[in-house]
Formats: sequence, structure tokens, C-alpha cells
Amino acid sequence: MSLMKYQPWSMFDQLHRDINQLFDRRMASDEDVDGLSSFAGAWRPAVDIKENDKAFLVVADIPGVNPADIDVAARNGQLTIKGERRQEKDSEQEGVHRVERSYGSFFRSFALPENVDADAIAAKANNGVLEITLPKTETPSTRKIKIEQ
Repeated sequence: MSLMKYQPWSMFDQLHRDINQLFDRRMASDEDVDGLSSFAGAWRPAVDIKENDKAFLVVADIPGVNPADIDVAARNGQLTIKGERRQEKDSEQEGVHRVERSYGSFFRSFALPENVDADAIAAKANNGVLEITLPKTETPSTRKIKIEQ
């Protein structure tokens, strides 16, 4: 027999985390595109965005997602990543003690900077990581416009 430390506030801590996660998902719906909300999905892949002299790099964690189930699109100044992680179908439901991994559709949307060459965007998936390269174009020169009187 093992002894467990009594933690009376642990249930409230978990409730607090769950409520925060719910509101975090709801607030993220500001990233709507075409009426689709990021709240619609059961999970959201974590994303890092990096920049160097030649390109932006979007790196998303997508473990367990088949690359064929991912749609990456650049349209109207938005980069969208949509996909689905399918739940494994076990023939036996007995013996399952805990299920914590999220399944279902996901949707992420990001505004593209003006200096991205949308025609040259490339994506690859490797070991559960999606890498999207957004090559930069030459920054358009600012042209001074003369105001006639």
C-alpha cells in the first residue's frame, strides 16, 4: 500500500487550467478566415515563426498527422494550415486507462507580410514537424507621390 499526499486544492487547480485553456481557445478565434475559427478544432498545433535574411520559416508540431491530411494555402494575404489527426481505432476498448491525446480537425491562420513571395512558398513534413518556408521578395521601394495644386 502506498501513501498519497492529500492535496485539497488539486481539483481546483485542474479546473482553473481547463477554464484557461477554454478561454485561450476562444480568444484565438480572432484568427478567423472564411468563417472558420481556430476554436472549431479539438486541438491546435504549436507553431514557431522564425525569420532570416532570405525567408520566414513556420514550424508546426503535427505528431501523428499524415501529411496527406494537411492543407497549406496562401490566399488574400493569409497563410492557413488545416488538417486532421485521426483517432486510432482499437479493436479492444478494454484495458484503456487514460486517453489524453487530442484528435480531430485543426486550423491555424497567419497574416503574411507584404514581402513574401506567395508563389514560391514550400512545405515539407518530417518526423511530426511541418516546415513551411516563405521566401522573401525584394522590398518594394517607396515612391513619393506629388500632390498637385
